[in-house]
Amino acid sequence: MSKQRKIFILYARFGEGHWKAATALEHSFAQLDNTDIQLIDLLAESHPLLNEFSRYVYNKSYTVLPQIYGWVYEATKGMKSNSLFASWLHSFGALTLQRLVEQERPDAIIHTFPNLVLPLVAQRTGHKIPMFNVVTDFDLHFRWIHPDVDKYYVATEDIRMQLIRLGIHSGRVAVTGIPIRPTFLNRSTEVTETFTSNSRYNFNPHKPVVLIMAASNMTWADTTALCQKLLVQCKAQVILVCGRNRSLKSSLSDYFQLNDDVTVLGYVDDMDELMALSACIITKAGGLILSEAIAAELPLLLYRPVPGQERNNALYLESKGAAILCQSVEQLIKGVAGLLFQPKIRVEMQLALQALGKKGASDRIALDIVRQLHIMEEASSTSASALVPV
Repeated sequence: MSKQRKIFILYARFGEGHWKAATALEHSFAQLDNTDIQLIDLLAESHPLLNEFSRYVYNKSYTVLPQIYGWVYEATKGMKSNSLFASWLHSFGALTLQRLVEQERPDAIIHTFPNLVLPLVAQRTGHKIPMFNVVTDFDLHFRWIHPDVDKYYVATEDIRMQLIRLGIHSGRVAVTGIPIRPTFLNRSTEVTETFTSNSRYNFNPHKPVVLIMAASNMTWADTTALCQKLLVQCKAQVILVCGRNRSLKSSLSDYFQLNDDVTVLGYVDDMDELMALSACIITKAGGLILSEAIAAELPLLLYRPVPGQERNNALYLESKGAAILCQSVEQLIKGVAGLLFQPKIRVEMQLALQALGKKGASDRIALDIVRQLHIMEEASSTSASALVPV
């Protein structure tokens, strides 16, 4: 029986995306034999107070001075891995990771968040551990880049070419898409009909459903106005997903309690079902929710993306014809109406979504990493045997 592989997946809870990518990978690795996976929120474990403060600032950046966050993101986007700033960023959690590495001796470390502490730990311990980066946006920040990374897994061919132009060997970059849960399927007629017939939601089959991710970049007034206009002008039903914001869910539930065409939900695990039931989605431009919509071939409307990676994600998808970027409720209504009532617009966007889609990203990444570890083990064994006299 072969030795059990031990793999760390390092993530962070700045939004849900990095964690969702980590759990998708965990699920895929669990399907492989002899693989022990540990998910580690390194900043939370090593600096809990700093982590909570950083998350607070990050969440507030959506509503309080978002331009500052965007300026910092763009100002540091081209930073070098050996710069003082990068070295400082990649030092948080070093003692914690060093302790875990010495205790557990992992065979590989995967990042779904660019907290690249491992090179510093390897320098201190003299123990080289294979390192893999899973980039969770459609935009490349140089914080992901380090010469010690064995392989990058990216969302698009454009990011792959960008890395190659920076001098990274093409064999160290794979265009896999961003890992999402395997329950997300494309919007074939068969899949949609299956979800519709087995749905727990009592939607009117004669009215289109618009899915809205009620995000912090959309005010309560905008959210309610948008819903009311969708009901009247687009003759649609609305699903409002409020995530972990309980107060928002409570206030919206109270406001729409007498309207059967509005369904207000909190955090949901069945996003795949909701997407299969919907005609389009209005959302912020996080890498994971975009990847889920792309996998579901669900037309996207992106509302006032925050400067930084989300705005860059939105601009990229808009440039590919895979999303409509909106700055006002009126633009959202016009965009939804176009998708619902002009079949050509809808077909063109779904073709663009199909072109961006990457099937089985999580499974492909897991299998590729395991194969590389086997190759590395063989290479290590061959090198060792070469030192033994024949």
